[in-house]
Amino acid sequence: MTSAITVGVDGSAESLAAADWAADEAALRGMPLRIVHAWLWQPLDVPVVQDRDAQAESARTVLREAETRVAGRYPALKVTSEVVHDTAVAALLREAEASEVLVLGSRGHGALVGFLLGSYGQQVIAAAERPVISVRSQDGRAQAQGGEIVVGQQGTPEESGAVLGFAFQEAAARGAALRAVRAWSLPSLYAYSPGSMRLADEAGGLESFEKKALAEALAPWRARYPDVPVTEHVEIGSAGQVLLSVVANAQMLVVGRRTRRAPVGTRIGSVAHAALHHAPCPVAVVPHG
Repeated sequence: MTSAITVGVDGSAESLAAADWAADEAALRGMPLRIVHAWLWQPLDVPVVQDRDAQAESARTVLREAETRVAGRYPALKVTSEVVHDTAVAALLREAEASEVLVLGSRGHGALVGFLLGSYGQQVIAAAERPVISVRSQDGRAQAQGGEIVVGQQGTPEESGAVLGFAFQEAAARGAALRAVRAWSLPSLYAYSPGSMRLADEAGGLESFEKKALAEALAPWRARYPDVPVTEHVEIGSAGQVLLSVVANAQMLVVGRRTRRAPVGTRIGSVAHAALHHAPCPVAVVPHG
């Protein structure tokens, strides 16, 4: 089965922007586009919306609108579409598993603004086994030509390999430069260990240690993608704030995801959370390998 770029739509402006962006991505990669709308009929208390056939037709209309929009821009693009009869979270997670990437729309900026498809958009991002790209309505038609791909690098080369690999692949496909960002902070008393401090001393200090760690993580990917220009950016500060400070003109921000369980559900981590809510460009959240 040929993998596809998959986009979830619900008829909103945000989901149509996501369809635009997904179509651009599919055309850029030479891959088919799959458009899905999750709909599970449930009788409601209001008689006017009880009719199952009417609800089913409304679901099909959502797909047709997205298909027509995409066909007008890319008439030769291979497109399939389906109304998936399941809850949104279950349907989108299943679609993500079979796709190269899953694209979703999201609404605006700010800590209190929800994702497209309601509160469960974050559940999909937190649990998906494949990259999920969040697109806002203003992001859909423009790929920010000339802008960088910005990627956050954390941890060891093994931990960040999937994230860096995705970012390099996107940069190569777009002929774009890549900015790899590693944020660091002074170790607290509780984080201190003689071994880590010895390594830092051998590298010439904490900042030099962080620069060396970033260079080592990038090395195999620079070798694999020699034509991608790379800027190595190491800065002291919180990872979320440092990333947001350099994405004003980026065409995509790529961040990793470490899943954490919390009393109220699955969390995606502070860096991904900050990026999704505040970055002015599409955000790709990639699960760590």
